[in-house]
Amino acid sequence: MQQVWISKAGPPEVLQVREAPDPVPGKGQVRIRVHAAGINFADLMARVGLYPDAPKLPCVVGYEVSGVIDEVGEGVTSVAVGDRVFGAPKFGGYTDTLVVDQRQAFKMPGAMTFEEAAALPVVYLTAHHMMFFNGNLRRKSRVLIHSAAGGVGLAAIQLAKIRECEIYGTASKSKHEFLKNEGCHHPLDSSGDYVAELRELTKDRGLDLILDPVGGRSWEDGYELLAPTGRLVAFGLSAVASGKQRNLFNAALQILRIKKWSPMKMMDDNKTISGVNMGHLFGEIDLLAEQFHALVAMYEAGQIKPHVDRTFSFSDAAAAHHYLHDRKAKGKVLLVPDHLAH
Repeated sequence: MQQVWISKAGPPEVLQVREAPDPVPGKGQVRIRVHAAGINFADLMARVGLYPDAPKLPCVVGYEVSGVIDEVGEGVTSVAVGDRVFGAPKFGGYTDTLVVDQRQAFKMPGAMTFEEAAALPVVYLTAHHMMFFNGNLRRKSRVLIHSAAGGVGLAAIQLAKIRECEIYGTASKSKHEFLKNEGCHHPLDSSGDYVAELRELTKDRGLDLILDPVGGRSWEDGYELLAPTGRLVAFGLSAVASGKQRNLFNAALQILRIKKWSPMKMMDDNKTISGVNMGHLFGEIDLLAEQFHALVAMYEAGQIKPHVDRTFSFSDAAAAHHYLHDRKAKGKVLLVPDHLAH
């Protein structure tokens, strides 16, 4: 099998394609011949050496794949050889052959492409969990989505549209027209004074839900922008990543700048702060399965549709990581095994 390895911490060029024997599924496991694998910001953080949950380097990362089951182990009943599936491994997804527990493989809808399937698991699960579990998203809420043109951001826009929300989204100006076409009512310049703009747009009524993967000062501003009973959901700390290589001074500085909130203050303000790390929920299979089935139903109803920006071959994995670092992506970026790349 072909895999993309992080050989050591560093810039995208540390990614290497290596060959290894095909894995064999054990009891309750299935083997997927992968057609596409999703890239997430956590993968970039792992590569630069700033993701504490990543396996010890060198390693293979990747949380999501799509493909066809070609072999099953003893006791597998939920899927069968020949089924088109998307899988949700905890690391190891940058590969053309993957073994996972049968509970981590979900049948794809008939109309779904392999690219769409590989683009769905992480970003849609994250958005769904933040908005419908932590965020208790009510109809016609005012929602702010940071990094709105990214994978999670676009998924969140689609889910917010289902609840008829007023949608605000931060991104670079070059992506604003794209965001409008995707259903974001108020694109905001992420490098400008979006706080003042939001106060004006909302007539200082505040926001009901904020989704924030940036952290640091952004969380402080977000808390102040919340309306009574508003919820701030943190799902990343991209502020610690200052470039394509690790900068421990900047990372430490950003962490030290994080404000601490007292439960007494939140109680008095009638505001909520919560956090989501989907990687830490990958062991909660029953919870994930419920959400996967809900998302598949939404896809089949035409309510959501993953947006794939670009695909790169395994051999071009470094270029894919550069593309994300340079903030060129709109939606998901995928890796495709060399023998399937066009």
